[in-house]
Amino acid sequence: MPSVNLNDRAIISISGPDAEHFLQNILTTDLDALKNGEAKAGALLAPQGKIMFDFLISRAGENALRIDCRADVADDFIRRLMLYRLRAKAEISKQEQPLVQVSWGDDSNASRDDSTTVRDTRFSAIEVFRNYGEAATGSDDIALWNGLRIAHGVAESGSDYALGDAFPHDVLLDQTDGVGFRKGCYIGQEVVSRMQHRGTARRRVLLVESDATLPDAGADISVNGRTVGTLGSVDGTHGLAIARIDRVKDAMDAGAPIEAGGVTLTLSIPAWARFTFPQAASGTEDS
Repeated sequence: MPSVNLNDRAIISISGPDAEHFLQNILTTDLDALKNGEAKAGALLAPQGKIMFDFLISRAGENALRIDCRADVADDFIRRLMLYRLRAKAEISKQEQPLVQVSWGDDSNASRDDSTTVRDTRFSAIEVFRNYGEAATGSDDIALWNGLRIAHGVAESGSDYALGDAFPHDVLLDQTDGVGFRKGCYIGQEVVSRMQHRGTARRRVLLVESDATLPDAGADISVNGRTVGTLGSVDGTHGLAIARIDRVKDAMDAGAPIEAGGVTLTLSIPAWARFTFPQAASGTEDS
C-alpha cells in the first residue's frame, strides 16, 4: 500500500488536566466527539471567522492531544495558543524532529489500537492513516499524497488556499466534521454559525478536470473574462479549486467555457460532499 513521509508537518502536543477543555473553547472541532484512533480536521479562526491555522487533531493518551499542522506556521500557532491559554493547566510544546507518515488502502493498521496510528477522517471513500511513529519507511514523493488529496477533494492551506483568506465552509470543514455546530462557543463561532444557518456559503472546493495539463496552482479560473475562483493543487490534468459555485452553475447552464490559463476546465462537486450547486444564482457577493 502507498506510504508517504510528510516532511513539511509539525506536531504540537497539548497535555494536562485542562488541555481538552481549553482547546474545546477555541477550536472549531468538537472534541467531545473525537474518538481514540481518529484524526479530525479543524481550525483556529480569527474573530471574523476566517482560518488562521488548519490542522488535524487526535488523542495522544490520557489528558493529551496531538495537533498535526504545517511546520512553517507551527511556531506562530503555538504563540497564538499560549495567548489564549491564560490560567488553564495545559502544557503546550512542539515535538522535535517529528515523523508524520501517511498511508492508505487495505492494511492491518486499521485494527491497531494505539495512539500513534490514527485514521484521517477527512476521507470517507478510502481508509487513510497517519502514523506518528519512529521509523521513516515511506516514500518521500509528496506527489503521491497530493494526488490522493486531489482525487478525494481534500484541500489544505498552503497548497490550496492562504491562511487568513478562507472561511471553514470555503474549504469544506463543515462537510468533513471539522466544525462542531452543536458545541458551545469558540473563536469565530458566530460568523460560522450564521453562514451555516443562512446557507450563505458560496465559495467551495471543487474537483477540476481537463483534457490538457493544468496551469500552476494560483491561476485564476474565469468565465468570459470574469474571475470565479482560483486553482489549487494540481496533478497533471486533475486538480482542486476554490470557486464560486453560483457563478460556476451559471456558466454550466449557459454553456460558457470555464478556463484557467487558456485551458478549458470541468468543475464538479466531490461525491462525498453534501452541498449542491444552487438551483438559481443568487448574485450575492462573498460573505
